[in-house]
Amino acid sequence: MMSRAAATDRNRSRGAARLLLFALAAASAACTRPTTVDSAWTEGVPRNQSFSKVVVVGVSPAYTTRCRFERMMMDSLNSPGVTAITSCSRMKSDEPLSREAIVAIVESSGADAVLATRLVDGKVGLEEGNSNETRNASYYKPIGYGYDSYYGGYGMPVTYVNFVAEESTFTLKRTVVVSSNLYETKGASLIYSLDTRAYDKASQSDVIDAVTEAIAGRLRKDGLVR
Repeated sequence: MMSRAAATDRNRSRGAARLLLFALAAASAACTRPTTVDSAWTEGVPRNQSFSKVVVVGVSPAYTTRCRFERMMMDSLNSPGVTAITSCSRMKSDEPLSREAIVAIVESSGADAVLATRLVDGKVGLEEGNSNETRNASYYKPIGYGYDSYYGGYGMPVTYVNFVAEESTFTLKRTVVVSSNLYETKGASLIYSLDTRAYDKASQSDVIDAVTEAIAGRLRKDGLVR
């Protein structure tokens, strides 16, 4: 039979362990870096523009990932004053992203803006036990945007890019950077650009959720959508 002193020591040890776990959880939460957004207006464009119907394009060859991103971006943008339309809802799964495809969506929907987002860079940290492995990956980086046959209309690429790294059996900590461009549709002119960074996310859904909320929040802050 356990003595009273031994039971007291055990309870104290359990209490100390609980406090340690709580402190570690609090420290981990404190170290989580917030998603950041750097944005800029195109030089010379009027800054009193606001858009109410936006075509959302996730530039990725991975159809499932692209559509998931677009749906979450649509949900983040939709409001009583804004209607977002995904390219996936207007295109077939085997139809390549192209200037012609996006122009067709714009014309059929009456959209007044296009928001195109692509991956610029990404890093995945893989953790197993006490070991840690970090794999860096350099993805296709756009060198220009424009409404012409070389770069592609509405920022559609000549070379497709991946949006996030592949799934792994390990615990993933994703850090990604995405680049977004907002175009008006009367002349397909670039109005506004954003670079969004999401840090140390554990899943693809966490990455997309953080990125889409941050993009929508900045567009609202600067009055581009309501």
